[in-house]
Order: sequence, then C-alpha cells, then structure tokens
Amino acid sequence: MRFLVRDRILGIGDDYWIEDDHGDKVFLVDGKAMRLRDTFELKDTRGRVLIDIHQKMFSLRDTMVIERDGEALAKIRRKRLSLLRNHYRVSLVDGTELDVSGKILDREFAVEYDGELLAVISRRLLSVVDTYGIDVVREDADPALLIAVAVCVIHLAEKEREERHAGAAE
Repeated sequence: MRFLVRDRILGIGDDYWIEDDHGDKVFLVDGKAMRLRDTFELKDTRGRVLIDIHQKMFSLRDTMVIERDGEALAKIRRKRLSLLRNHYRVSLVDGTELDVSGKILDREFAVEYDGELLAVISRRLLSVVDTYGIDVVREDADPALLIAVAVCVIHLAEKEREERHAGAAE
C-alpha cells in the first residue's frame, strides 16, 4: 500500500493531505497552532480524528506521543547518534518496539519490527517533485500508525536540525 506526501517543511499549523497511489485523498495531517506543545491530528477524509500526535512535556529528550481515542498508543524518541543515519525508537504500549532508521531529513528511511520491514519512506522511486512515498509493506500493518510514526520522526529530526542551526548561530 503506497501513500504520497507532498514534501514541505512541516510547521505547526500546517495542514496537508496524504494521498493513495491513485491520487485520492486518504488522510489529513492537521497541525495545531497556538498550543504549548507541538500537536498534530491524523484525520480521515470525513474529518474524524484517527490519531493524535503531540510532544511529551517535561521529558529529557524530545519525545512525541501517539494516541488513539484518548489512549496512549506509542512514544517516539531519538535513539543514539550516528554519523550517517538517524535512529528512533517507537515504544508501543504493549511493550513492542519499532525501529526507525535512515536519512530522515532526506526522506529515506525504514520502519522495522524485530528486523522485519513494516514500511519504507522514500522519494527515490517517485517522479513527482517534492513528494515522498510511504510504502506499507506488511498487509496486516496499521497504515495510520505508520504514517503517524513518519510524521513524528520527520518533525523531531527537523526540530533537532533547527536547534543545532540556532545554537551554531549564537
């Protein structure tokens, strides 16, 4: 199952559609401006909120929380630093962990569970400019959750890059 995302710098308050490979709108990422913490909602085409995404307050490292129907589903945080690749850990409430690694800012990364590929995020195979694809590999995977994971890690990586540049400018 392939989803297409028009690539742009994601700012809080930005809304954008995620389409299927036929160009039909499937999910809306609704960025919530004017909040104390970074917040997004993943909605279906009827406007129903499927997943809430927000920054965890008062954490030592930047952490995003994914919730469904008001219940925590997962926490995402950066793993260890690597020179060429970014690594993030997705801790699901059932104790399962997903690994996200690759070149996040280049939109070239993968989501895995126990070494098994769940989704590939890439712009390499697409001819549409400024678009990246989210290919959900496993049939039984939750596309909304995997899209939420991609939104989180991209947001965290971009935020970290902005903080590094701001620190270097001082």
